Amino acid sequence: MGIECAPLLAALHEVTFCGGEVWDATSFAALLSGHGTEVTLALMGKDPAGFILSRTVLDETEILTLAVHPDFRRRGIGKSLVRSVQGKGKVFLEVAVCNTPALALYVQCGFVKAGLRRGYYRDGSDAQVLVSNDA
Repeated sequence: MGIECAPLLAALHEVTFCGGEVWDATSFAALLSGHGTEVTLALMGKDPAGFILSRTVLDETEILTLAVHPDFRRRGIGKSLVRSVQGKGKVFLEVAVCNTPALALYVQCGFVKAGLRRGYYRDGSDAQVLVSNDA
């Protein structure tokens, strides 16, 4: 998928992160036009259920964002999306320290804590840095 899917990704991101750090279509288009950036979309039937946006440079992959529509949560979609980028070298990401469900998902997928970014998000909240332990 390329920049043509930016509006769809923005809509999924907005419903997933309502009230949080939401990215618009322009942001997604800019990210998707970058070298090494790719998106994997999960469907439930014909309905977009979620996506993972990642960027790979050499032997490292960063998960830029992961979104699963609230109607499709707790069905293994997030786990499948994370697994789709594992195996691309060392994988790392930042996740809000207060996002307990996401932290649990990443730990279940084999990520370990590697650091803390204070004031990382626009609202001033902190982010936990996680890295895959299988690389």
